[in-house]
Amino acid sequence: MKSKNYPYQRPDLDEIAARISDALQEFNQSSTAKAQGEAIKEINGIRNHVETMMQICIIRHTGDTANEFYKKEQDYWDEAAPLFAGMVTDYYKTLLASGFRSELEQLFGAHLFALAETKLKTFSADVIEDLQQENKLVSEYTQLEASSNIFFDGKERTISQIYPYTLSADRNIRKEASEARFSFYQEHKEQLDDIYDKLVKIRTVIARKLGFENFTELAYARLGRTDYGAEMVASFRQQVKEHAVPLATRLKKRQQVRLGLDELKYFDDEIMFSSGNPVPKGSSEWIVEQGKKMYQELSAETGEFIQHMLDRELMDLTAKAGKAGGGYCTYLPEFQSPFIFANFNGSADDIRVLTHEAGHAFQVYQSRNLGQPEYYWPTYEASEIHSMSMEYLTWPWMENFFKEEADKYLFAHLNRSVFFLPYGCAVDEFQHAVYENPDWSPSERKTAWKDIEKAYLPYLDFDGNEYLESGGYWQRQIHIYTDPFYFIDYALAQICAMQFWKRSREDQENAWRDYMLLCKLGGSKSFTELMKLVNLDSPFEEGSIASVLREVDGWLEAVEDNKICTGGVVIWRSFLMLEAWIFM
Repeated sequence: MKSKNYPYQRPDLDEIAARISDALQEFNQSSTAKAQGEAIKEINGIRNHVETMMQICIIRHTGDTANEFYKKEQDYWDEAAPLFAGMVTDYYKTLLASGFRSELEQLFGAHLFALAETKLKTFSADVIEDLQQENKLVSEYTQLEASSNIFFDGKERTISQIYPYTLSADRNIRKEASEARFSFYQEHKEQLDDIYDKLVKIRTVIARKLGFENFTELAYARLGRTDYGAEMVASFRQQVKEHAVPLATRLKKRQQVRLGLDELKYFDDEIMFSSGNPVPKGSSEWIVEQGKKMYQELSAETGEFIQHMLDRELMDLTAKAGKAGGGYCTYLPEFQSPFIFANFNGSADDIRVLTHEAGHAFQVYQSRNLGQPEYYWPTYEASEIHSMSMEYLTWPWMENFFKEEADKYLFAHLNRSVFFLPYGCAVDEFQHAVYENPDWSPSERKTAWKDIEKAYLPYLDFDGNEYLESGGYWQRQIHIYTDPFYFIDYALAQICAMQFWKRSREDQENAWRDYMLLCKLGGSKSFTELMKLVNLDSPFEEGSIASVLREVDGWLEAVEDNKICTGGVVIWRSFLMLEAWIFM
C-alpha cells in the first residue's frame, strides 16, 4: 500500500482509555511475568495504533498546511496528545510497581524501566491544559513558518525556496536573497517574540507544577537523558569553545581568502567557493534514483530498506507553497514504515538531507521489531549519530549526484560539520540561559544571544542588518520553538559521526559492522551505553573532541584551496577508503 492510501481515522480517546484500563487490570491480576508480558503487548498495540494515526496527521498537515481537514485534525491532536500521554503514564506507573520487575527486565531490558521512571517525572493530570496550550503555540509557530511568501526574483517564494539564492556565486544576489530571507523574520518579529515568550512561560509553569526548579530539568527528563545532565553538557560546550571555535575561526579566514573577499559577511557565510557551491546535477526524481542505486550498492540491508521506502512512497521531498519548513523522519508503527519529509530546493543540502534523514529511517527500520515503542528510537543524541554517520558513509557515491563537483561537496561538507559545532553549542547555551531566566523580556533574550553569539561565532558579521544586529539570528532555528533543548544532540552526535568517518577510512568492514549494530540496538540502551557497545569514545570524555578534530583538520589542510576551486583536486576514489589523495 502506498503511504498516501494509509487509512486515517481519529481515535476515540474514551474507547482507548477503556481498553488501556482493561489491559492494566489484566496486568495487575496476572500471576506470572509471562502473563504480564502479554498485557504489555496488548497495551503496546493500542499505543502503536494511536501513534500511527497521530503521525499520519502530522505528515499530511505539514505536507499541506492549507488542508483544512488535517489542520482541524492537528488542532485535535494538540488537545488529545496530552490526554493520551496521561494514559501512557498510568501504564508506566503500573509497570514500575510490578512484583515481577526483575523478570520483566530480563524479558524487555532494564532501559525500559529507566525510561519509564524518567517519563513519570514529566507528566501529571495537573498540567494537561498547560500541555495543550504548549502544543497550540508550537502549531502556531509551524503555521507561521509555513506561511512565508516572500516576493523574490519575480515571484512569491517560501523561505526554503529562497535559500538556494543565498548560495549564489554572485555576491549581490546572495546578499539580496539573505536580506529577503531575514525580512520575513523582521516583519514577524513581534509575533515570533510573543509566541516564544508564551512558550517559555507556559513551559516554566509546567515544570514548577511537576516539582522542578525550572524547565531545563524537565526538558532533560522529557528527552530521556538518563545518564547525563546539564553539568556534563556544559563541560562539552567548554571543550567546543577550546577546540572547535579556534578551528572554525581559522577555516572561516581560509574561506574568506578562498573567496577573494576583504571581509566575510553573514550573506557569505555558506558560500564555500568563488565558482559557486556544488549543486546536484538533476531533478528531485533524478536524485531519488541516484539515491536508490547508492543504497543498493552500500549494503544488502540498505538496498532492502530503500526499496521498502520507494515501493510505499514513504518520502515527501520537494519544497512547495504551504508546506511546512525543515525536514524530519518519523515512524508509522502499524505499517512498520519510516517516513521522510524534506524541502528539496536544488541546493547541495538536498543530498545532505537525503542521506541524513535516510540514516534516521534506516535505523528505525532496523529496530522496528524490538517490540517496545520506547525502543523504536534511541534518545535524540544517539539518533543523530545514525543520520550524521550516514552522511559520511555515503561519501564514495557523491560523484553520482555532483559529477565533477563531488570533491567540492566533500570539502564543503566537512567544513560545515566543523562550523556546526560552535553554532549547536550556542543554541544550547542560549536555551539554558533563557529557561534559567524565564521572566526575561524579548529584548533581554536577544541581548543574551548576542553575548553567546560573540563567544561561539566570533566571525559572524551582520553588515549592519538591523534585525540580526539586534540579536534575532536564533529565531530562524525551529528547534528552539518546537523541541526545546533538542539541539546539542546534533553536536554530541557529530563528534561520534566524525569517529565513524575516521574509522571508515581505516577499516571499513568493522566501521560498518558497528554502525549496523548501533542501528539494530535502537533505543534499547542509554546513550553512553550505546557508545561503549559500538566502540565509540563518548563526546563527554576529556580529549575526545580534540582528538577527532585533529583528524578533520589534517584532512582539510591536505586540500589545496586553489585546486579545489577549479576542480583540480581528487579527494577520494575508492569504496569507503577516504584518504586525502591530492593529484596535481
